[in-house]
Amino acid sequence: MEYLDIYDKNGKFLGTEERGVVHSKGLWHKTVHCWLYDCDGNVFFQRRSDRGTLYTTSSGHLSAGESVTEAFQREIKEEIGLDIDASDATKVGVVPFQMDRVKEDGSIFKDRAFANVYVDLYEGNYEDFHMDENEVSGIVIVSAKDALDLFQKESGSIFGREISLDNTMIEREISFSEFLVNDGETALEKYGDVLKKIVELTSK
Repeated sequence: MEYLDIYDKNGKFLGTEERGVVHSKGLWHKTVHCWLYDCDGNVFFQRRSDRGTLYTTSSGHLSAGESVTEAFQREIKEEIGLDIDASDATKVGVVPFQMDRVKEDGSIFKDRAFANVYVDLYEGNYEDFHMDENEVSGIVIVSAKDALDLFQKESGSIFGREISLDNTMIEREISFSEFLVNDGETALEKYGDVLKKIVELTSK
């Protein structure tokens, strides 16, 4: 059974609670959004197994008592199989996220999270990816600048490379519609700050 630290809406620590209760009651908790990029200004999106859409490199909840750095390293290891040192990861920001959705059994899944968004430079080999096929079906690598342009247009496609579960890499066009955007969001709002930070870090 997984326990999470819980907070009030202002971020004041309240204690711990079981994960299922956190989402049934809509309690505020912390998540980490992990982004990897390379020295050429490319950003790594995971292709989600459940929906086939592109999202963060990795992401998940902070367990009770866990630091953001520990969670970053754990999520990257669990989802894409990389052992990394995230102690020098760059903070982009903390974004409050709130959304309710109806589950298949009719119950309401209430998400109230403070998303800790960080980017980290990856200088390893693409052959080192070992993706959890229950979570991830591929890794897509695109230019952060090109992605920013695409999200500003909200249509079209950009050139990218996709790594499959067997570590085969192919070059292909990545369309705007492949990126995960929830109702009430725009792709630029969702991913823009991350992409701008990567452009900033790799333009020095």
